Order: sequence, then C-alpha cells, then structure tokens
Amino acid sequence: MTRAFHPDDPHAAPLVGGEPYAVERHVLAGVPCLIERPAPGREVRAVCAVYHGAWATKEGKLGVYAALAARGAAVVLPDAALHGERHSDTPPGLNAREYVWESVRRTVAEAPALLDAAQATYGRVPVWVVGSSMGGYVAQTLARTETRVTRAAALITSGVWHEPEVRRPDLQAFLERHRPLAHAADAVPTPLFLASGGADPVFPPEEHHAPTVAAYRAAYAAAGRPDALREAVYPGVGHYTSVRMRDATLAFLLADN
Repeated sequence: MTRAFHPDDPHAAPLVGGEPYAVERHVLAGVPCLIERPAPGREVRAVCAVYHGAWATKEGKLGVYAALAARGAAVVLPDAALHGERHSDTPPGLNAREYVWESVRRTVAEAPALLDAAQATYGRVPVWVVGSSMGGYVAQTLARTETRVTRAAALITSGVWHEPEVRRPDLQAFLERHRPLAHAADAVPTPLFLASGGADPVFPPEEHHAPTVAAYRAAYAAAGRPDALREAVYPGVGHYTSVRMRDATLAFLLADN
C-alpha cells in the first residue's frame, strides 16, 4: 500500500540522528533475528551481526547500534543458540559454564549459514561483527575463522578461556581449537577492537583484558599490522556496554565508511 505524505510533516518513523530506519523480523538459516536496516529504498552497504551475552536475548540489543542503520548497514540481531526463542533447544545436564560454551560453539558453527542468508537478502556487502560478553567469544572466533568479516569488536569479554568447570570433551576441544591467547595470530589482518570496563567484576581487566590485548598486540605487530588493533578500558564501567564504549565501537566500524 502506498501512502501519501506531506514533505514538511511526513509519517512518524523510527529515527536515529534524524534519519529513518526500519526494524524487521527474519529467520535467517533457521536463526530468529531482528534486523535494523536503512529505510526501504535506501542502499544497504554492510551487514553487522551483533551477538548478545549469556542469558540475554536479541531484543536487548535493539537500538544500541541503530546508528549503523542510518549509515547504510543492516544490523542483524540474532538469538544466540540456546537463548531467546531457542532456549528450549538446551540439552540436559549442562552446568552453567558448559551452557555458555555450548551456546558459543553452536552459534559459531551456524554463523556462516546466517551470513550467507544475510548476504542473499542484502547483497554481498562487507560483514562486521560485534559481540559483548559471551558474544565477544563469538566475535573473536569469527574474526579468526570467517573470511567475510572485515571488522570485529569484542566488548566486555576475554580471550583467556580458562574453564575448569567445562568437562565435556567436545567443548574442551572447541576451547583448545579457538582460544585467543593461543591463536591470536589467526585474526590478523582483520581490524579488531577490544574494549573492557575498568570495574568489570565478571572479567577484571588485569586478569582478562590485559593478557588478551597482549596476545593480539604481539600477533598484529609480528605481522606488521599494529594499526589494525585497537583497545580501550573505560574507568568505572562494570560488566555492561557503556555509552562511550558503544560510541567508540560505532566509530571503529565506520572508520572507512
């Protein structure tokens, strides 16, 4: 249906920075997603997958990175495996840490098909990945394993991956195969942003951010690409994505756009 509007007083619509954008629900390769995209008729120039943390859902990320939609990106907000609409898929017998890592393992495994579906919908445009907390595990892994990822941001997370409570052999194998401290070099030359809260009680920065950054810094420097790694710690910020952290992530993703 076509609706006429007055150019000086158009239809009210979702806006960010004065620019309209649309929110859609899709199931991409079997994954329930919310998508913030440029208003219909405007070009999509990138896809940004945003992964939430443990025990959260895609709905919690609505609006956080919507500014990207106003700049031409389709912001794909999937429910991580075993979360949100897919919580009923959780297998029995997992302890809390195994639940987190089974979600990460499944989410990483399904990401290529999800990106295939996103690019089939919006075109073979550049792919960005953002993840917070548990989602940061996913973002770091995809920065290493998914060649379509051109920028990745891992927030309030860790690359240490020391998990004594994880006893399942398949999850231990996943940790060994993808632990960033051991495999940081595989992320080069993908531009990577690591950001943490200075008062994060879940991932104290001296125990998690510092060794993670050190591993990546050595890897990027050895490859002659120290400029592709950025990192920041935000004083007083706990285990959440702060406004300044969010704004720095947006600036990082849009640096070449």
